[in-house]
Amino acid sequence: MELGQVYAVLGAAVAAILAGIGSAIGVSTAGQSAAGVVTEDPDKFGQTLLLQALPGTQGIYGLLIAFIIMGKINIFGGMVPVAEETGLMILMAALPVAIVGLLSAVYQGRVAAACIGIIAKRPEELGKAITFAVLVETYAVLALLASFLLVNGIQV
Repeated sequence: MELGQVYAVLGAAVAAILAGIGSAIGVSTAGQSAAGVVTEDPDKFGQTLLLQALPGTQGIYGLLIAFIIMGKINIFGGMVPVAEETGLMILMAALPVAIVGLLSAVYQGRVAAACIGIIAKRPEELGKAITFAVLVETYAVLALLASFLLVNGIQV
């Protein structure tokens, strides 16, 4: 395996792993709050589940970029040769979704946990609670777009 191929595979792995870790932490944080609310009022399960699920999207974004990279280097059909510089560019292109995905999912989990507190006392305010949590998502979507454009702009 060429060094460029190693860098490209590392880019795919970093995108999936870091964004996935962030999502796992964010979903866990929100889930802990949701469990407390549902213990007191089981009817709030649906509302809290929606907020808990939001930080999971960053992991999906990282996985999407990982799949795009794997397709670009044809990892499943006999990898194409990748120059060292190209592999490094692919690795760097994966970093926006990896790093922003990690951090935004953690912070979105914290916001979602606070919003679950809103639902505990005022369930009719679900729309406002979702809005607070979704605003954090904006930066994950921007990072996904950046990584997508960067990866697709690289010729292998």
